[in-house]
Amino acid sequence: MLTDAAGAARPALRGVPVFVHPRPRDVLGPVAALVYGDPTARLSVLGVTGTSGKTTVAHLMEAGLAAAGRRAGVVGTVGTRIAGHAVPSALTTPEAPDLQALFAVMAEDGVTDVAMEVSSHSLTMGRVAGTRFALAAFTNLSQDHLDFHHTMDAYFEAKAELFDGRADHAVICVDDEWGRTLAARVPTAVTVATAGDAAWRAIGARRAPDGGQSFTALAPDGTEIPVRLRLPGAYNVANALVALAGLATTGVPAERAAAGFGDLTVPGRMQRVEEGQPFLAVVDYAHKPGAVAALLDALRPQVDGRIVVVLGSGGDRDRGKRPAMGAAATSRAEVLVVTDDNPRSEDPSEIRAAMVAGAQQQTGHGEIVEIGDRREAIATAVAYARPGDAVVVAGKGHEAGQEVRGVKHPFDDAVELSAALRRRMR
Repeated sequence: MLTDAAGAARPALRGVPVFVHPRPRDVLGPVAALVYGDPTARLSVLGVTGTSGKTTVAHLMEAGLAAAGRRAGVVGTVGTRIAGHAVPSALTTPEAPDLQALFAVMAEDGVTDVAMEVSSHSLTMGRVAGTRFALAAFTNLSQDHLDFHHTMDAYFEAKAELFDGRADHAVICVDDEWGRTLAARVPTAVTVATAGDAAWRAIGARRAPDGGQSFTALAPDGTEIPVRLRLPGAYNVANALVALAGLATTGVPAERAAAGFGDLTVPGRMQRVEEGQPFLAVVDYAHKPGAVAALLDALRPQVDGRIVVVLGSGGDRDRGKRPAMGAAATSRAEVLVVTDDNPRSEDPSEIRAAMVAGAQQQTGHGEIVEIGDRREAIATAVAYARPGDAVVVAGKGHEAGQEVRGVKHPFDDAVELSAALRRRMR
């Protein structure tokens, strides 16, 4: 006699045994995989999780795979591509049936490897159940999604599921305490670090005249691999090292993979906007306190003057990060323009107020301006800028819409920043 979810005895139905999975959310993926012929058995799926850097690491992996002569796919926040061709997608990690169908299309198209962002939501909700991973890679962990996970420990445990026997290999960045904790749990993992001891290390990082950077990746066997990036910032050295170690661990020659990194740009990730203005203008997806801090810290060495940052926070999401975002921005920027992000169903003025309160609590904070209208906020920041300054529009990155009261209005930060710069230059 079998039991139901409540533990009560249930008979078999017409000779078919009744089975209740202890985690029903994990059933749909394997069933979908079975329906589509277990497509990830024919693919090398490289899963990347962490709070920040998933998109950049996945795109670096895609570029490295292409440089090594592999036919690659990518699944993630910015979009999904099959051998360089974009296909529609709505979620960072699609629902299980859609994901398995996508893998089946990729396998049919001759794709050999898939670089894939794996969100904490997708792990918790079973979207990647039924997916065979050749690699699990971890970037970092900082405050985000606590509206869903409630505590940092629960958020970490959700990420850690990817390393619980799901993948053949693991690569973990140990630059933060969460990474070190995870590496202690997974003793077979390959570690990477930009500082301190690890199997893969970055040495000799230096800025390039064009705003990019270069460094040497030191492999476990002592091989030195030169890496050039158009992406600035110490965190992108870490991202590149995770991508390179992940590819090498799954059999892709590291030297060939690294050759593909040099020309990569990622939409909405440290994306420069140029209209002939005498100051730096950047759009970035940073929408959590740690990411805002890392972004502005990365830009500081490139700026002779002030940093003017435009920043909001999303509605119907983790409320606790709003004051922390304001604090992170105003402690690093001379001017903070607090504006609306995606307020969704919330009163946007309340979201802004929480950010302003956090900013004002910082000792010696910079100038704080509150402008709800995001287009006006961007124009104001551009008007503030002087030669040698940097204008940073953060939070929405690649997104092409702004959600207000259930309606998504067309809005692209890069387009709006470009228009404001052109008006200023005229």
